[in-house]
Amino acid sequence: MAKLKIGSLPDDKPVKVSLELPASVHRDLVAYAKVLAGESGQPISDPGKLVAAMLARFMATDRGFAKLRRASQSRTGEG
Repeated sequence: MAKLKIGSLPDDKPVKVSLELPASVHRDLVAYAKVLAGESGQPISDPGKLVAAMLARFMATDRGFAKLRRASQSRTGEG
């Protein structure tokens, strides 16, 4: 079985964001939720909850973003 890029969803305080998705993206999100539920054994009642984990994974693996973020933080003195 293929390894999915996201695992279990973290239990974190959410921030509400509203967005519209193309129907094809929503269908894929629902399908991904079904596969993930099958692998993890945890039912996913709202496939929309996967979006945050997917975005976090995308940003964490985007080398260009990480490089620019580090450069920005070093200029501003943030940690």
